[in-house]
Amino acid sequence: MALDVIGAGMGRTGTYSLKLALEQLGFGPCHHMADVLLDPRKKALWRAAGKGMLPDWGVALAGYRSAVDWPTAHFWAELSAYYSNAKVVLTVRDQREWYESMAQTIALTMDATANDPESFGVAVVGNRVFGGRFDERDYAIAVYEAHNEAVRKALPSERLLIYEVSEGWAPLCAFLGVPLPTEPFPRTNSTAEFRARIGR
Repeated sequence: MALDVIGAGMGRTGTYSLKLALEQLGFGPCHHMADVLLDPRKKALWRAAGKGMLPDWGVALAGYRSAVDWPTAHFWAELSAYYSNAKVVLTVRDQREWYESMAQTIALTMDATANDPESFGVAVVGNRVFGGRFDERDYAIAVYEAHNEAVRKALPSERLLIYEVSEGWAPLCAFLGVPLPTEPFPRTNSTAEFRARIGR
């Protein structure tokens, strides 16, 4: 099974809602960091990938039809090249809202003093992506904007959807060429829900 959809958007841009939406549209299962956290083998695989020991993507994502959130967002370029027929969805949101949401959720897991410093969240997201400087708001936002711009520049418009989950089903379904569902678009993983899930 090959990936049909790759999510290039950083965490806290509606990636969990997108995961549920893609699964509802028939593009599941959808890989997400939540899957990694539940499986020690996946943790080890992505930890190694974060150190530069890239996996066989077909093995690493075997059984999935789509992948969103980190670690996918970090390897979007490699994955979009490997799965050359997959469509790419770049989830975005207001930069200030994104930063505040990150600060109250994922940033809590990037604290090396409270977590495993070798984990993907700390070693890659916290230290490599944000240079250990996520607490510097303007710097973190600049990293976020640079990531989004890199995706925009790298992919042709027919392959890339720049998407806010607040837009709901219509643009996503049109991009993927599937009918509009009758069910409401899934909206989940608020800051409160995230914090409750990680017990912080």
